[in-house]
Amino acid sequence: MRFARTRLVALVTSALTSLLLIAGQPATAQPLQRAADLPAAFDRAAAEHDVPRDLLVALAYAETHLDGHGGEPSASGGYGVMHLVSNPTTKALEKAAELTRTPVDKLKADDAANILGGAAVLRAHADELGLDEAARKDAGRWYQAVARYGNASSPELARLYADAVYELLGLGLDARGVTVKPQEITADRGALAGARDLNAEAAVASPDYPDAAWVAANSGNYTVSSRESSYAIDRVIIHVTQGSYAGTISWFQNPSANVSAHYVVKSSNGAITQMVRDKDIAWHAGNWTYNTRSIGIEHEGWVSDASWFTDAMYRASAALTRAICNKYGIPKDRTHIIGHNQVPGATHTDPGPHWNWTTYMNYVTGDTGTPSWTTTVDNASGQFTAGANWGTSAYSSDRHGADYRFASPVEASDPAWFSAAIPSAGNYRVDVWYPADPGYNSSAPYIVATSSGNQTVYVDQRSGGGAWRTIGTFSLSAGTKNVVGVSRWTSGTGYVIADAVRISRV
Repeated sequence: MRFARTRLVALVTSALTSLLLIAGQPATAQPLQRAADLPAAFDRAAAEHDVPRDLLVALAYAETHLDGHGGEPSASGGYGVMHLVSNPTTKALEKAAELTRTPVDKLKADDAANILGGAAVLRAHADELGLDEAARKDAGRWYQAVARYGNASSPELARLYADAVYELLGLGLDARGVTVKPQEITADRGALAGARDLNAEAAVASPDYPDAAWVAANSGNYTVSSRESSYAIDRVIIHVTQGSYAGTISWFQNPSANVSAHYVVKSSNGAITQMVRDKDIAWHAGNWTYNTRSIGIEHEGWVSDASWFTDAMYRASAALTRAICNKYGIPKDRTHIIGHNQVPGATHTDPGPHWNWTTYMNYVTGDTGTPSWTTTVDNASGQFTAGANWGTSAYSSDRHGADYRFASPVEASDPAWFSAAIPSAGNYRVDVWYPADPGYNSSAPYIVATSSGNQTVYVDQRSGGGAWRTIGTFSLSAGTKNVVGVSRWTSGTGYVIADAVRISRV
């Protein structure tokens, strides 16, 4: 068998869950395990079903951030830490009950049972693919089994989901007492290697917002229209998916969903997919009048978990909202940019109490405030380090300072690091400077050493150079240390560039 061997550079994404559009309902399930019990639960499930433990954790984190959400289901019937789905087209929950001989109610409400069930289902997919005992010891050989676990509606979404899980293995994670160390894994994508890569520069661009990709919702989940001739557009409605980015896209493509939104925004890096044309009426507000007059934007995550609401998401979504407001003459205020919970007659609570409206509206209007502390680190300073494989160039006049560093992409991290003396723990905006060139990398990985672990943001260095470009706001701990790195480990093409970074307290 010939493997498609490549280092995954997918943007961190949740697995192919379905969204709960009726958010914030009170939990009725029995109390779940304490977070401190989760490591033992993953260890046991991995051993019992001969599944790589770290892979199982990464899959669960991609799905739910290891949160069982009180045993409450998503709209498509996904339950627990492992998001075991039960709906007319997918019976993962029932399959888990059969494989583990565990009552369905316990699988829904108990973390340990749910994790065992998820491991059993994942192992069943591996068995169907013919993974023998030796193959099961190589986490990279599980790629197609992981893709099947997500119940994707298309090969491109199956790849989006599996890539996200494997990138989590590469980055590592530390959440709810469960730790996965960063590791190098070569994934066998098999037939999915030929599927469209939704993480790459959009092969099919959004017809209404060029920075977004286009993936059409099922035609039975929205109403074709001719806005603004048929209806005026005077609102933007903010939603939270109660599920994952890929899962939301997949759900909107499912003819049984009967829901949709115009745009979906990703948590980790703010990637955007458009699924319904602006001119058409998405079914998102639960109120026909508001559907006809609004653009709906879904945001990956769960109302009850603030960890999904990243600065990258806020900034990307705010830029989209600003563009929509400018295009249709919508005032940029909280009367016209509203939450789903503000729709008349709404039974929904999204975006919920963790959504920071002040930050969001500041980004929409362009008022980001003046930083109280800032530092700039150029590649020529003593605060920059890089290995021997990094060359030096002054080729581009868009450079910051006298020169910049470059290296070829490889399947090894070999990062160049920018160090800084962070004065105190807090939130800091990170801006990067690089000269843009068609020969530079299409997906350069910038690593930010946050207080909760490394976080990676991918930047297309073929455009947008010669100026400061914000990659996000991150929680940093105090002290002098490597703060921002530029890795060579990417499937993007072209030289990876390390020029300068700016870190500002916000």
